[in-house]
Amino acid sequence: MITLVLSIISILIMTEFVLGNFVNGFIALVNCNDWLRKQKVSLADGILTALAVCRIVLLWTILINWYATMYNPALYSLRIVIRVAWTVSNHFSNWLATSLSIFYLFKIANFSSLIFLHLKWRVKSVVLMMMLGTAVILFFQVAVLSIDETIQTSEYERNITEKTKLRDILHLSNMTLLTLTNFIPFTMSLISFLLLIFFLWKHLRKMQLNGKRSQDPSTKVHIKAMQTVISFLFLFATYMLTVILTIWNSNELQKELVQRLFQALAITYPSIHSFILIWTNRKLTQTFLSFLWQPRCWLKVKGT
Repeated sequence: MITLVLSIISILIMTEFVLGNFVNGFIALVNCNDWLRKQKVSLADGILTALAVCRIVLLWTILINWYATMYNPALYSLRIVIRVAWTVSNHFSNWLATSLSIFYLFKIANFSSLIFLHLKWRVKSVVLMMMLGTAVILFFQVAVLSIDETIQTSEYERNITEKTKLRDILHLSNMTLLTLTNFIPFTMSLISFLLLIFFLWKHLRKMQLNGKRSQDPSTKVHIKAMQTVISFLFLFATYMLTVILTIWNSNELQKELVQRLFQALAITYPSIHSFILIWTNRKLTQTFLSFLWQPRCWLKVKGT
């Protein structure tokens, strides 16, 4: 029974990996092609393209880690490289998705606060400064991670089990930084969502007072953006919970079934959310539908 469950989870991981690479590759190719054709790119398309590339790297690191832990323990010597690649791709994936949520907030909401209006007019600079600021945090995170993993790998290869205060401090710092770098972007996305909800409530109330229909074009755009943020929050929350449980309970997650289950949940986030991004983007949706219809048209022509 356990073997059957492990096989099902493995098939699920591989399926999500293939679909995730396909959909993120599709987003990157469509936006890059549009960029080359028009010689310019919008902020939203730039964020989407960078996010898609980061998620492809993230998917590959999750798959390699899954293969190394399940089938090839000899790759333990490459643990540092895998963990650093995962940390970097995970960091930018999370913050770029958060930037997208913040972009939707500034694009759609229209509060009378001077601070909000100032940030709204300079949303490109806000996103750029946020990414540069978090890159500094990433530098320290990678440094602590590299030292911690180097010590653990050295102890593993020499079969040393004794603990030192320095190792404990480094390991605790590493786990704390990983937790914070996942929790902070989630919190910012949650705040963006709550502000969107509040603005929608004010917008609907104003329209009711003016005797207008609630399903006007601006409201529909607002609701669609909220659907994107909600889906991101749900998938990100699942992913963040998986990562945090793995970080703080690494010694207790030695069972093969539990490890594969957590990896299957982790790989869902960069795969499924990208499908939702296509569905909520008119250009990507039209291109995707056109891509799906091409084989059918080709078969029709061939049949005639």
